[in-house]
Amino acid sequence: MKEDLVMDDKTMQVSCGRQGLRALLRDERGQGTTEYAILVGVLVVIAIVAIIAFRGKVQEWWTAIANGINSL
Repeated sequence: MKEDLVMDDKTMQVSCGRQGLRALLRDERGQGTTEYAILVGVLVVIAIVAIIAFRGKVQEWWTAIANGINSL
């Protein structure tokens, strides 16, 4: 049984089976978005690791900022 699914303004037709799977794997739409999402995830992990590594210093800065704001 062969069924067709038309995607995104008729730019690509995906058929059930091997040809459809190959076409889907070759499709690069959304690749840039995925790369940016991975980059943002890596940056978040780096920020968390940096905050944990420098916890004491960050806590000192946070306290100094809070004291400065409270003294206004």
